[in-house]
Amino acid sequence: MLRVAVAGALGRMGRVACTALHEADGVTYAGGFARTAVPEEQIVDSLDALLDRAPDVLLDLTTHPSTVAIATAALRRGVRPVVGATGWSAQERDALDALARERGLGAMLVPNFALGAVLMMRFAEIAARYFPSAEIVELHHDKKKDAPSGTARITAERIAAAGGPAPVPIHSVRMRGLLAHQEVLFGNDGEVLTIRHDSLGRESFVPGMLAAVKAVGAVHGLVVGLDHVIG
Repeated sequence: MLRVAVAGALGRMGRVACTALHEADGVTYAGGFARTAVPEEQIVDSLDALLDRAPDVLLDLTTHPSTVAIATAALRRGVRPVVGATGWSAQERDALDALARERGLGAMLVPNFALGAVLMMRFAEIAARYFPSAEIVELHHDKKKDAPSGTARITAERIAAAGGPAPVPIHSVRMRGLLAHQEVLFGNDGEVLTIRHDSLGRESFVPGMLAAVKAVGAVHGLVVGLDHVIG
């Protein structure tokens, strides 16, 4: 049984993750870390105390920049991190990759756990070869701190890497009532192709989240995104 702990256990995503881990097959909840301890829910206010429980995986659902120290501490304690936070710089990703390889462990950085978002990015890569112009519109709830989103930045990078237009302009919307949405628009003479993904509830992130914590044990170094998980 895979033992999974949660950092950011009292946040919106953390609550969803803890519930999912209690209900999922093949994993067991190893406790959580938050600013406030909740002993009856196995939530502690010390990351060291959580890592002392020797989980196999730490699901890090905190925010940048705290996430960098949390994921690094997990690797140093021999625990594989699966990070849902966005805002990581290229230098921070490289440092985490180097540490994971030094420790002989895997780590995952997953800007978006929704499987539909992974497919959206794949479809955008395919379309990039056929359209001379592209723009991204990403829309999120008003509590999201970073803009543009990590999903939008990675989508733009993948469009460019696939031979599409670069740089791709990104437009960010932060508004109450939204959750997580992204449109990728491709234009050519006389036509527009729109690829859109909408997460309407946080339960949309659970299948990808569970797939990631189960897959990270087979990873060496840092992997970004869920592509290798869904094949």
